[in-house]
Amino acid sequence: MDLGPAAFPVAEQTVTVIESAPVGRRYHRILLDAPELSARSRPGQFFHLLCRDGAGNGPYLRRPMSIWRCGAGQPLGFLLHVKGKGTAALARLRAGEAVSVVGPLGRGFTLEPSWRRILILARGVGLATLAPLTGAAAAMGIAVEAVLSARAPQDLMAEEFAGTSGAQVMPVFDADGSSDPARVEALLRERFDDARPDAVFTCGSNRLFLLLQRLSAEYGMAGQVALEQQMGCGLGMCFCCVRQIRDAEGGVINLRVCTEGPVFDLQAALAW
Repeated sequence: MDLGPAAFPVAEQTVTVIESAPVGRRYHRILLDAPELSARSRPGQFFHLLCRDGAGNGPYLRRPMSIWRCGAGQPLGFLLHVKGKGTAALARLRAGEAVSVVGPLGRGFTLEPSWRRILILARGVGLATLAPLTGAAAAMGIAVEAVLSARAPQDLMAEEFAGTSGAQVMPVFDADGSSDPARVEALLRERFDDARPDAVFTCGSNRLFLLLQRLSAEYGMAGQVALEQQMGCGLGMCFCCVRQIRDAEGGVINLRVCTEGPVFDLQAALAW
């Protein structure tokens, strides 16, 4: 099942906020009344949001935001790490106010019907990018294990990640040292030796990406990574999000994360 069709055609739309609420100490979620956009969106895609609050205050440039919730009959949702002027303006939005969106953009994740189990490795707000994958997998009868890394238990957002998918969450934290890459590697090797997944997915940490890339090659598993990158236009016109990616012959080519990605083959992507 291809979860990442080409983004076009897209257009700017103004939609209404259904819910706006803080999550934990640093995050915020917004749900939008956009049924047609939500139904067309796929896990791994993103939207370009105009970061203006209800009073019209906020930066000029849009911000790319990974889709956190989508699907037929569901609101379109975003989970934000509030750390700058743009995300702060979005966090000030309230139910009933309007926000301008462009999307869905980019190419998303792919799930194969023959797969029975997948494993997700995510850290911080990277789990927002990977969260829709859990529901898509569940709908196809694919079991999901997820290793989620966070600073402390209050930052984990396990419920926001798994939703009603039934994903098995294994948390690791900076606070107790369990998120150390060596300990995460030991945990992953234990899981792979016990029941190797058909594919692995990651987003949110360069160290964890490199770890999973190495292990997936060693164990012969398929893998995908959603790359994080600054994007000026989100439409492939400004070329500010170009990254080097390995091609099928082992060479390196320049691709735009916003259009050829943001999801790439795990072995093709290069560290940032």
